[in-house]
Amino acid sequence: MPHLDGVEATRQVAGSNIENPLAVVVIATFDTDEYVYGALKAGARGFLLKDAGPDLLVQAVSAAANGDALIAPSITARLLDSFTSAGSKTEPVQPTEPLTEREEEVLVTVARGRTNSEIADELHISLSTVKFHLAGLMSKLAARNRVEIAMWAYETNRFRP
Repeated sequence: MPHLDGVEATRQVAGSNIENPLAVVVIATFDTDEYVYGALKAGARGFLLKDAGPDLLVQAVSAAANGDALIAPSITARLLDSFTSAGSKTEPVQPTEPLTEREEEVLVTVARGRTNSEIADELHISLSTVKFHLAGLMSKLAARNRVEIAMWAYETNRFRP
């Protein structure tokens, strides 16, 4: 883009100071930590690499449109590792109710950066069942999206790469 980079463009249409922010999914050729952090901080609701493929792109756009976030699995693992190695100053939130065995399984797959379809295939459950368990996790953990679910999995040592 000749006059503006993607992070600044995202900030201008999706930033915290925008009255009616757009749901932005950044699609980039590179995934340096500072670029990913910059895009997410600017208000992006997703971050994919250009080789993500049509299925992941559709999932990312749908997630953003629904107020969720989807980040490329390879980036998610790296971000969470960086987040947890920086250390947290507060104790992780405790679930409002204990997680079920299946929610624990879904939790780990989310932390591994799996898409809903991949989770369904891996756990041999339907896509609607995956969504049901994700909604349960979000409710019990007071999480707004799957990134927060994955961060909780890391913070509580339920998953380590």
